Amino acid sequence: MTLGIGVIGTGMIGRDHARRIEKTLTGGRIVAVNDVVPGAAADAIKELGLGATDHISPEDLIAAPEVDAVLVTSSAPTHEALVLQAIAAGKPVFCEKPLATSVAGAQRIVGAELAAGRRLVQVGFMRRFDSGYRALKRVVESELGAPLMVHAAHRNVAAGPGFSNEMAIYETAIHEIDVLRWLLNEEYVSAQIILPCMTSNAKKGDMDPQIVLLETASGVRIDIEVFANCVYGYDIQCEVVGELGLARLPEPEAVPMRKAGQFSRPILQDWKERFIRAYDIELQYFIDTVRRGEAGGPSSWDGYVASVVADACVEAQKQPGKVVDIAIRQRPALYS
Repeated sequence: MTLGIGVIGTGMIGRDHARRIEKTLTGGRIVAVNDVVPGAAADAIKELGLGATDHISPEDLIAAPEVDAVLVTSSAPTHEALVLQAIAAGKPVFCEKPLATSVAGAQRIVGAELAAGRRLVQVGFMRRFDSGYRALKRVVESELGAPLMVHAAHRNVAAGPGFSNEMAIYETAIHEIDVLRWLLNEEYVSAQIILPCMTSNAKKGDMDPQIVLLETASGVRIDIEVFANCVYGYDIQCEVVGELGLARLPEPEAVPMRKAGQFSRPILQDWKERFIRAYDIELQYFIDTVRRGEAGGPSSWDGYVASVVADACVEAQKQPGKVVDIAIRQRPALYS
């Protein structure tokens, strides 16, 4: 059975996902497309050569009988309502992060799945599917003894238009918040923000860089450097210190070069290049599990926890240095 997929939102990430489903992955095809911008869905269908129907509304797309599963890649404020509609229709849904723009919204999605009695949602936390993070997780679980500390960094060349201090958490550090929780298999209990010297490359009022400090239930201490205007490249770092040794996230594959008396290695400039294979793997996983009648990967519960922790970090931004407690509800058995 080929999975008929409806895509809601044909911006950059929506088109990238549609292209990989049609050109790179197996088992799925795009049968329906919708976008709030007039003509955008039709443009995407033409650009990608899709044999898909342009639906006038997302509700119409979700209800379409040829749509077996839904891909939500529209703007963040629309995610909650669209995911809830897909759950109500009994259709599996892949939702790009964030699952919702509030903790209450994420709770409503979790509640809808609990009422349905089954998991239908996979959240787009693609780093869990990155080969480097998966290799690091294997080492953490088998070689290092008990983890003691984690040092991480998320650096971007330059902040995009409209970048804000809150976006440094909700759009940037959110990836570390999720993947480090997965890496350690632990929940967080507190958050704190520390501000070092500010870069002159940030606009006035921006906290850049900032250091996010998290503590897990067992006492593992995590520091995440969030640097939105680092200038030199897109650089993701992670080092886990354990009782028996330390392990680092592998660097992306690149060709070292000796030339003109120097030894150099290129640094990526684009986040899409850094995790392009992870995007392929996560969507192939979604297609495969849905075709088997199963569910897996980052869940609505993971989306809820990420939202709770992100809110705590933003609260900590208001008083740098203050420790903010993180209270996470008891995990329902559906997500165990």
